[in-house]
Amino acid sequence: MTDRVTDGAAVEAAIADAHRREWARVLAATTRVARDLDLAEECVQEAYAAALRTWAGTGIPDSPAAWLTTTARRRAVDAIRRDASLRSRLPLLVEPGEADGAAGMLEPDAGTIPDERLRLIFTCCHPALAQEAQVALTLRLICGVPTADIARAFLVSEATVAARVTRAKKKISAARIPYRVPRPAELPDRLRAVLAVIHLLFTAGHTAPSGASLVRPDLVDRAMHLARMLAELMPDDTEVRGLHALLLVTDARRATRAGPDGRLVRLAEQDRSQWDRTALAEAREMIVGCLRAGPPGRYVLQAAIASLYAEAPSCDQTDWPQIVALYDKLLEAWPSPVVALNRAVPLAMAAGPEAALAEVEELERDGRLSGYHYLPAVKADLLSRLGRAAEAAACYRRALGLAANEPERAFLAEQLAEHTRPA
Repeated sequence: MTDRVTDGAAVEAAIADAHRREWARVLAATTRVARDLDLAEECVQEAYAAALRTWAGTGIPDSPAAWLTTTARRRAVDAIRRDASLRSRLPLLVEPGEADGAAGMLEPDAGTIPDERLRLIFTCCHPALAQEAQVALTLRLICGVPTADIARAFLVSEATVAARVTRAKKKISAARIPYRVPRPAELPDRLRAVLAVIHLLFTAGHTAPSGASLVRPDLVDRAMHLARMLAELMPDDTEVRGLHALLLVTDARRATRAGPDGRLVRLAEQDRSQWDRTALAEAREMIVGCLRAGPPGRYVLQAAIASLYAEAPSCDQTDWPQIVALYDKLLEAWPSPVVALNRAVPLAMAAGPEAALAEVEELERDGRLSGYHYLPAVKADLLSRLGRAAEAAACYRRALGLAANEPERAFLAEQLAEHTRPA
């Protein structure tokens, strides 16, 4: 135990750090005792709350994770003793009959999935659940992504995501689905959801859906680590390598995406000499190998698109027609309205803003991106390039009303001011 600590800010910082780094491990250890996911989550939350009250008087422990784990596990044992009926509830993450410490969900053969957090993700991505439920449950409970941010990633309401998580838990309980670390032969059935979890975790860190910072480095670093571990676990899967390459090439620009004041810096204005060339080279080698291996999937195609952006000496020298062609293939593999919107950006460079604007207006009529702030932002840029300043201002205003990330809001506010400034 460290010296007596009464500084509330220091305690809050220590708890926040423990939440970012240790939530999954504490939850895993508590689940082994609670044998019920809801109870384990409740006990872990109580442990963090207890830490806030206790550490201010006793000092921050030398091992916050151990303190939190012990506290959460004790609360789980107490809860089970208070309510004997809990013993009949479904052991969500442990097979019946497994004793604490026996080989099971949380202590499998390390040779199968050597990384603890990756084991938990594979475990939660149970094929009996719908993929959207698997991903939402895993992002919320294992990765600690706020429900509101998951909702923004799925382009649905926060209530919808909360309901998905609740239904997933209820289905696990009602169907008595035994959750355990999957065997090697079972990994492919869960891989698609695991890839989606890692990709969305990275996306939530690369451009935070909300908050004061453009980037959440803790989420980015966690996703990068998981992608590398997954690539080591399944080196022959091209989509696994494609996702790893996509994250490498995208994160290579991290240092240039925001200025010293936190201001968002557009791609065309970024200092390309500061991009991580080692990461870009590693990603390119993987992308080329994946493209040679056969028809590319969505992650390989996304990586190839990102690599073309990064390889160009300047924005003006980007191979826009090739990027549009890759987006066409990506839409075949992944017919998402977000992909269609992203395609409009290079299309404007290759075929002109009018052609891109027609595509964006079609997406507006479609309605699936009605709450997605990038749609009016892209439309505003296209209208501005066409000299339609008043219409552009209206779109910037709409985008500003939907955005929740402060650097993005500041950028949109600047654009709105520029387009409403008297001539």
